[in-house]
Parts: sequence; C-alpha cells; structure tokens
Amino acid sequence: MAAFIIISAMKIKNIILDLGGVVIDLDRERAVSALQSLGVADADNLLGQYEQKGPFLLLESGRMSAGQFYDTLLSFCRQGTTCEEIQDAFERFLVALPTPRLEAIRNLRKAGYRIYMLSNTNPVMYNNWIELAFRQEGMTVNDYFDGIVVSFQERTCKPDPIIFRNLIDRYRLNPSETLMLDDSAANCESARSVGLNAIQVTKTGPDTLLGIAERLLEEGGHR
Repeated sequence: MAAFIIISAMKIKNIILDLGGVVIDLDRERAVSALQSLGVADADNLLGQYEQKGPFLLLESGRMSAGQFYDTLLSFCRQGTTCEEIQDAFERFLVALPTPRLEAIRNLRKAGYRIYMLSNTNPVMYNNWIELAFRQEGMTVNDYFDGIVVSFQERTCKPDPIIFRNLIDRYRLNPSETLMLDDSAANCESARSVGLNAIQVTKTGPDTLLGIAERLLEEGGHR
C-alpha cells in the first residue's frame, strides 16, 4: 500500500528496469554450486547476489573481456574444463524470464510510458542467455526498451551514481518524472541520490514488477 501511495503522488513518464531480480528470476546458489563442481572453490565469495568480485566484477564492469574471463576461470577449474562448461555454470544464475513480465513491459509502453533498462550484467550472459530469453515473443531485447544501459559497456556498475547519470543524460530524462525499479536497496538509494524516484522490487506481494505495473496501468498510463 505504501508503494501505491508513492506512485500515485508521482508524475511518472519514464520507467527504468533492472534485469536480475526484477525482470529475470535468479538463483545464485545454482551458479555457485555449478562453478564449484568445475573447481572454482571460491565461487561463493566471488559470485554475489548484488555485487561480484574478482574476475566476475572485472567482466561485469567492462574491465575484462569475455576471452580474458574464460582464461582466468580456466586457471581455477579442474583440468579438461571447457569454456562452454564455464558459460553454462555461470548462466545457471539466470533461471527464467516469465512471459507475463514481457507482456507487462509491452503494456506499459502502449500506455505511453518510456521504458529503459539499467542492469549490472556481463557480455557472457547478455549476448547469449539474456538475448535469447527476450526472443520468446518473436521480438528482440531492443524491441522492449526505449534505451538500454548495461554495466559492462559503461565500465562501471550500480550502485555507482555515475551509471544512473549516464542513463539520465544520454536519454535526456527528467529524474523527477522517472521511476527506477530495482531489487537492491543500495541501488535504489543511489538512484534517489541523483534525483530519481525508486521502488525496491520484491519477489512476492504488491511490489513485484507485475504488481507495480498493474498499479501504473490502473492510473491510465502517461500520454
């Protein structure tokens, strides 16, 4: 109910969506277990829910190429491990992109909202699993968003305020008319620090992506 009051008090024209934990379901433990089975003993420490470390952070922040990432991970893995096995283990972090969320994004755009993606992600996931997941309805990831900003291309990650400012400046957004939906409290706080409205998305209850989208649509959208 609190989020409903906040949304009703806003004059929202733009919506920024995080991917993992908002649009895409995650399971960190699946990836940790799969990487450990390949010999990455420190996977639990390196692969965080909201923030990565070591080669995972370097990949996500654009300071390491996919090729360099595989070379580094192979040095941690048991002999005979392939790059394909590493990719499969890493992508076990990503569980599903339910089609009702794709429908919600399309409906918000039809209602007049401009929709943007702002995600901490990496080229291994983005150019494979994520790209394929967005093709479920016969479209591409670019067809769902008016603009996309991803950490590995920006060479910085949320919650660094710079990545929020990059999106605001690139697409000439008015922060007071823009709502950020993210599952991380730290990311929401950083978004607010640059003038954006922000709601922390939850897995259940009224503040899921679908719940918030429904309330925005009930208000008639933005024209």
